[in-house]
Amino acid sequence: WILDPVDGTRNFSRGMPVWATLIALERAGETVCGVVSAPALGHRWWAARGEGAFRDGERLQVSKIDSVGDAVMSFSRSGLRDVRTLELARRVWHAQGFSDFWAHLLVAEGSVEIAVEHVMHPWDNAVLQVVVEEAGGRFTDLRGNPRHDGGSAVTTNGILHDEVLAQLNR
Repeated sequence: WILDPVDGTRNFSRGMPVWATLIALERAGETVCGVVSAPALGHRWWAARGEGAFRDGERLQVSKIDSVGDAVMSFSRSGLRDVRTLELARRVWHAQGFSDFWAHLLVAEGSVEIAVEHVMHPWDNAVLQVVVEEAGGRFTDLRGNPRHDGGSAVTTNGILHDEVLAQLNR
């Protein structure tokens, strides 16, 4: 089991409702299922390999946006220090500073096409990876490695992933 009891700790400590409990089950080095519960938002997301991803019982699907210029991007505060992330943010239709679990789940829901986090931990990534991938998206680190061992996270609708990684690694 991989557990993050309060993802979005700073939000939680200030009374903002964007925080969640993340629970994932790993078998033989692969996350096979997981649940994200955001009680203050009144939502729960879950996914299992080969079974799809869901929010409150409704199946999730990433967006079909195929142009970075039409995309919505989310990046965390740590991205403000990275010139390549800021350059990518200037290219998208709209950039928004969602962070923590929320940004990646918005990718899974199809509301956001790109989420970039420069500082992540294994307990952050495990459940988010299975939810995003089961919704049809891609989840890697900044270098394109498809593991959930922490460090960083880039999630996209899949269509834009290679272009996003090329921009972040040029």
